[in-house]
Amino acid sequence: MHGRQTCWVHATAASPSGQEVYSNFDQRLRAEEHVLTSSTASHTPLHLVTEGTYEHWLREQPESRRAWLRGIGFDPKDRKMAHLPSLTPDSDRHEALVAIESMEGPWAVAGLPSTLPPGSYALRPGPGRQAPDWEATASLAWALERYSFLRYKDEAARKAATAPRRLVVPPSPAQEEAGLLAAAIYLARDLINTPAEDLTPAHLAAEAEALAAAHPGASLSVVSGDDLLHADSFFPMVHAVGRAAACPPHLLDLRWQPAPQSASLPLLVLVGKGVTFDSGGLDIKPAAGMRLMKKDMGGAALVLGLAHVIMQAQLPVRLRVLVPAVENAVGPASFRPGDVLRSRAGRSVEVGNTDAEGRLILADALAAAGEGAAGGAGAAPDLVLDAATLTGAARVALGAELPALFTDDEAAAAGLAAAAAATGDPLWRLPLHAPYAHALRSPVADLLSCPEGGGLGGAITAALFLKEFAPAESPWVHLDTMGWNLKPRPGRPEGGEALALRAIWAFLKTRYCGADGGRGAEGGR
Repeated sequence: MHGRQTCWVHATAASPSGQEVYSNFDQRLRAEEHVLTSSTASHTPLHLVTEGTYEHWLREQPESRRAWLRGIGFDPKDRKMAHLPSLTPDSDRHEALVAIESMEGPWAVAGLPSTLPPGSYALRPGPGRQAPDWEATASLAWALERYSFLRYKDEAARKAATAPRRLVVPPSPAQEEAGLLAAAIYLARDLINTPAEDLTPAHLAAEAEALAAAHPGASLSVVSGDDLLHADSFFPMVHAVGRAAACPPHLLDLRWQPAPQSASLPLLVLVGKGVTFDSGGLDIKPAAGMRLMKKDMGGAALVLGLAHVIMQAQLPVRLRVLVPAVENAVGPASFRPGDVLRSRAGRSVEVGNTDAEGRLILADALAAAGEGAAGGAGAAPDLVLDAATLTGAARVALGAELPALFTDDEAAAAGLAAAAAATGDPLWRLPLHAPYAHALRSPVADLLSCPEGGGLGGAITAALFLKEFAPAESPWVHLDTMGWNLKPRPGRPEGGEALALRAIWAFLKTRYCGADGGRGAEGGR
């Protein structure tokens, strides 16, 4: 362990520093257990109809089947399932008719797995035109509905939750991509759902190490503790925010390129806020405000999940992922309101409130993002995107289900909006309203971290603060997300969530592979 502090963890795997920490990245790929890619596996066909398509479907069925459904009084308005007798008298093949509300949108069939008995199934959409890659979208929704976080459950609960309800789908590039997205979202959900006792900055470093080890061409470097103050690895605001915790602050720097000869590819930098628990620091939160703060590393979880998809799909980019990982704790070494901190960028920052810590650690990481250190002689990134569970103000403005998007780059804004609409993974753009920057003036430092008393427009002033450190020569996108589902919905259980991951991936595919979404640095995998 670098630095002087001690980090107490539960041990099952080794971190980059040699400390034993928990890491189960491979288990997170269990998303693949719920969707079987096969053209021959046995299964129960599920005929899907809506209230509007049922009569059309019924007319196409044999009289024996129509009579059966009339006899049992099947009504698609009830949204129920009916077992269908075999059309071949000597066959024991079972089929079922399922009435759903709509065939539209990414969550159309997401509720099905929870209503079905254990078994293997295949979807048979009824009459009507289906969207391109509808089956892949449905399989992703199926896998996401089957997610469960069972690390702390007993054997009986594990067995009940994991009884197989598998969807059988034909192989295709779209299905492969759906599997990647499911695995990435499982990874992010698991990280966010893990309690802070078992997901310290050191644990998060080990998770990033496991991710890098799973992808050829990837490497991870970690700086922690007092080494964050060394001239050659200078992240002073990351150090200040995390120095009071039992586990010292870490800066994770993951780099990947698809092939040794790919140094000319565009550089994509992802930055994720990794506050593994946020007490608020000396400006301590009330109990209710602290209850879900294990999720304050939701931005880190999002970019690590996204990195898995990028690397596995061989997106033609050079990738760098920066995660400042800290616990914002109370102790003798806590940073204080009114402290003036040095930053990696050289600007001084007066601390307005210790509970606005996320922007401080992101500022150091964003400064590093623009330094061209990930390859190429001083090459500026083609795109810098940061994600963070940053402000309650964004939730007041947009609610828990709609991440706030900030950027001055019109092409990126339009691309992300189009991707969000196409994937049903919504974002909403808020303005970087320059006049609000006056709230960040400090009488004693170059910048004030947050307005006195909180102020109005808090999501905007937080984004404006980050803009001061983002590389001016590169397009920059900031995402302020909840990282959590407050209530269960089909495909989206209560708990940690990788909001906007699907939209960002669709945007990146279009940006780096063209409008056709062609995959891979060499045309696919």
